Amino acid sequence: MTSQNLKGAYLKRSPQFVRLLLVLALLAPLATAQETRVTREGGAWEQEITGTLTGVKNLRVKVDMGSVVVHGGQQAGISYVVHSKSYTSSEQDARRQFESFKVGAYIRGDTAWIVGDWQGRRPHKFSGEFSINVPREITLVKIETEGGNIDTTGIAGRVEAESGGGSMHLDDIGGGAHAETGGGSIDVGTIKGDIGLHTGGGSIEVHHANGKIVAETGGGSVEIMSATDGASIETGGGSIEVHQCSGKVKAETGGGSIDLGDIGGPAEIETGGGSIHLTSSKGHVEAHTGGGGIELYGVPSARVETGAGGIVVKFIKTGAAPSDSTLETSAGDITVYIAADVAISVRGSVDLGNGHRITSDFPDIHIASEGDKWGPRSLSAEGKLNGGGPVLKVRTTTGDICFKRANR
Repeated sequence: MTSQNLKGAYLKRSPQFVRLLLVLALLAPLATAQETRVTREGGAWEQEITGTLTGVKNLRVKVDMGSVVVHGGQQAGISYVVHSKSYTSSEQDARRQFESFKVGAYIRGDTAWIVGDWQGRRPHKFSGEFSINVPREITLVKIETEGGNIDTTGIAGRVEAESGGGSMHLDDIGGGAHAETGGGSIDVGTIKGDIGLHTGGGSIEVHHANGKIVAETGGGSVEIMSATDGASIETGGGSIEVHQCSGKVKAETGGGSIDLGDIGGPAEIETGGGSIHLTSSKGHVEAHTGGGGIELYGVPSARVETGAGGIVVKFIKTGAAPSDSTLETSAGDITVYIAADVAISVRGSVDLGNGHRITSDFPDIHIASEGDKWGPRSLSAEGKLNGGGPVLKVRTTTGDICFKRANR
């Protein structure tokens, strides 16, 4: 056998050599595509790593520390810049820290990976930022950082972002998004598709969502400007504000106020003690508060309850299926506006009527009282408007009740 044949036979029988060739083939393009330089910037040493990867369907970013910025554009491949800062006075110490923070970039299957991994103990004064440009048509961007901020814009696909405690900004996302942070704020511009937003305590703000929204915070406020397909919102104690939503809204807070604008479906609203305001809803409304006032304008039906506050509700026809309504407060006045075309059966009562009254703009609602002026008195009202329909029960323990004609 010739020496050439012996060499070929050895290669075929050596799996270790084959694996080595595969590793070298993987690392070779990375070595040529990534560059590093260290400079002195003010009171810190800065390392800059730049590199490129070929365009693929997915991007995964996983770093032990640092903020991450991902921007989609018209380029064909992926480019990245990593800035790390060491605040030690010695260049030698700084370079040692930079070497301990391993930054890698590679492609595995249809996914590009950019990683930052600490080898050993992490210094107290060290920061990093990953700035990544990707093709806009990328299918999935998934980002994980243990503590930095995340900023992602211009992605046609889906975005999944997770931070141990940093703030988040997402905008111009075409395939839905999921964002979770241990405590920072979340700011969302425009996103198509379903959205899941979770923070341990920061505020949440959404400008335009073309899909269902789930927004949860341990204690911050939540504000949604526009949503097209329903929203479920929960906060441990902050306020909730929804300007416009085409679908169903569920809003719950441990104690803040809730302010809803025009809602295209039903609404479920609950607060431990704040006030509730609703501009309009095309579906049935459930509104409960432990102690604040409730105002609902332009609803087909409602179940409303407050521990100690006034109630104002305006009933109109919206095309929703007929449903009974209940308005109840332990201590407060109740004012009911009823549109001229609403068919409804009214039953009202004031448990402790001394010093209070029931008034009505409708002659078909009959008012009565029981008891004499020196003892406990109760007040009641009953009648059918437009032949009657779903039952409206109105009750206050101590307060006035007023039925008024609604001007549409």
